[in-house]
Amino acid sequence: MIRIFKSLLVCSVFSLFSLAHAQTEQSEILPLANKSLMLDVAKINDNSLIAVGARGHVLLSNDGEHWTQQTVPTKSNLTKVYFFNENLGWAVGHDSVILHTRDGGKSWDVQNFQPEKQRPFFDIYFFNPSHGIAVGAYGLFYRTTDGGTSWQEEFHIELLFEDDQNYLRDLMIEDKEFYQEEIASILPHFNRLLATEEGLFLAGEVGMISKSVDSGKSWQLLDEIYMGSFFDISTIAPQQLLIVGLRGNIFTSHNNGGQWQQVNTNTTALLNDIVSTDTQKVFVLANSGVLLSSDNGKDFTLTTQPDGKALMAGVWFNNKLVVASEVGMKVVDVQ
Repeated sequence: MIRIFKSLLVCSVFSLFSLAHAQTEQSEILPLANKSLMLDVAKINDNSLIAVGARGHVLLSNDGEHWTQQTVPTKSNLTKVYFFNENLGWAVGHDSVILHTRDGGKSWDVQNFQPEKQRPFFDIYFFNPSHGIAVGAYGLFYRTTDGGTSWQEEFHIELLFEDDQNYLRDLMIEDKEFYQEEIASILPHFNRLLATEEGLFLAGEVGMISKSVDSGKSWQLLDEIYMGSFFDISTIAPQQLLIVGLRGNIFTSHNNGGQWQQVNTNTTALLNDIVSTDTQKVFVLANSGVLLSSDNGKDFTLTTQPDGKALMAGVWFNNKLVVASEVGMKVVDVQ
């Protein structure tokens, strides 16, 4: 199976900051941290943003244009940040690191750090302040029921194709040692979680879309619609989902994932993130620019970026598209 990270850029960063360089010491406060590789940005509340990225960089902003770096107890690359409310937040990343804040991102504690696994987390979600899950590369799946004080690893065989499930069941009987080696890498990358009123969705590698109605304790694979990786899934209207991935692939569903229709994009760019607004505008961030839809995802138009740098994640904030990019934080002109 071919393994593809969110982009070649992230893959190269993963190699650069390997086990030998990952430490639980504090990140360095750097004057140009907001101009370095940033991988995610999220709202804390209506008046503040948080962004995370390479070398454990965590930035706070009140306007999306001016950023202040925070001291964080890791130098691992941070790939995703999530806030349950304006105080409680989590960030995850390489070296299986999980960080937690109780004061809106000003200070952080390490809840998990396992560089020996050499598997990054890509997303995290909490159902309530105590119960959450974190997912990542090669089927990495952790759960907490105590707010992150402790995390337990889970293996979900139901997220494999039937032939692979049968293979593992036979292997568990025939060779238990090799079985343990196989389950460490046989699952696809889990790239993105999405919570809806209908349940929890998980999107990932080899076209995987799955759904859970019991907080991720069990999963059902949805019908395969293409074999490439998916990097984001989002609700853009009631009952309507949008999912994006490799080579300009976008699919939309109007019945919460029951059926999917492909959307013509006229691009083969890698699509990283979906940004919804309070109107019918939807932005899809790509390695080559921004795809804009003004009709809730029916049609998209590509606008390239002058610097040609990859846009990794974004948020609609005070009528501005604030983006985490290959060259740091910026506001993208979408007029």
